[in-house]
Amino acid sequence: MHSAVVHLQGSSLQVHLVSEGEATTTTVAEETTVTGEELVGEGETHAAVSKDPGPIVPEVKELAWGAGSFIVFALLMRFVLFPKVKKGMDARYNSIRSAHESADTERADARAEVAAYEAQLAAIKAESAKVVEAARATLESERQAKLAEVNAGIAERRAAATAQAEAARTAARDQIHAAVSDVAGRAGELATGRRPAAGVVERVVNEVMAR
Repeated sequence: MHSAVVHLQGSSLQVHLVSEGEATTTTVAEETTVTGEELVGEGETHAAVSKDPGPIVPEVKELAWGAGSFIVFALLMRFVLFPKVKKGMDARYNSIRSAHESADTERADARAEVAAYEAQLAAIKAESAKVVEAARATLESERQAKLAEVNAGIAERRAAATAQAEAARTAARDQIHAAVSDVAGRAGELATGRRPAAGVVERVVNEVMAR
């Protein structure tokens, strides 16, 4: 196996190939910039070059394993995982769609029931209004009849009371007239010494009471 030893001194770059005791020296007389790891000594820099692959370069078996894993994962996604996910999404979509259709149906049924209820309520209100109006008319006729009956009774009682008062007034007037006639006749008798005529006393009393 060969190994290379690089010596950098000034502007000269020397490469030594060592193989089982042999050494081959190659000198490059030009300015070269070394970008690797530098070891600084007293006027001389030594760099060891290895033939191992770089740490960032993948190997063939790593590429094979990565490609195989990706292919297996892609096949699993295409034929196993994606169909299950799609099946679940379809089931979820169908469930949501059926729920929406059921909700729409229930909403339509509820609206129909509300419309029927409102129609029944309107009919009941109209019937109630008719019943109330009929009851009001009946009560009004009964009230008018009772009022007429009461008014008739009151008028009859008033007429009877008026007749009684008129009779009492007539009786009292006759009594007063008789008393006044008696007093007037007695007074005339006392004043003139003789009792005046009944016609004269009656006329005077009538004139006085008529005022």
